[in-house]
Amino acid sequence: MSANALMIDYEFCTGCHACEVACKKHLGLPAGQHGIRVLQDGPRELENGRWEYNFLPMPTSLCDLCASRLAEGKDAACVHHCPAHCMALGPAEELAAKAAEKMRCVVFS
Repeated sequence: MSANALMIDYEFCTGCHACEVACKKHLGLPAGQHGIRVLQDGPRELENGRWEYNFLPMPTSLCDLCASRLAEGKDAACVHHCPAHCMALGPAEELAAKAAEKMRCVVFS
């Protein structure tokens, strides 16, 4: 069985920070500590006059891929609470194959 990983599709992240709140509450982290952080890139004007603003959820070293939730048969807190459904937790090889088909997607293991 392959190790689990977290896949994040940056194309659909809305920057709502629900993953941050859910993770922080699940892990019981104090102020200033996070299991996942949503970084912001932009805004910047593109050559065609449109604007680009990206939100980039990044797991930190405190993220344990919700091992205790998985042991209870639950999904990771960040995945469960993401309203954009841009996160998935599962076998690393499967998620890497899915990510390869997407434009702006990363897999953290």
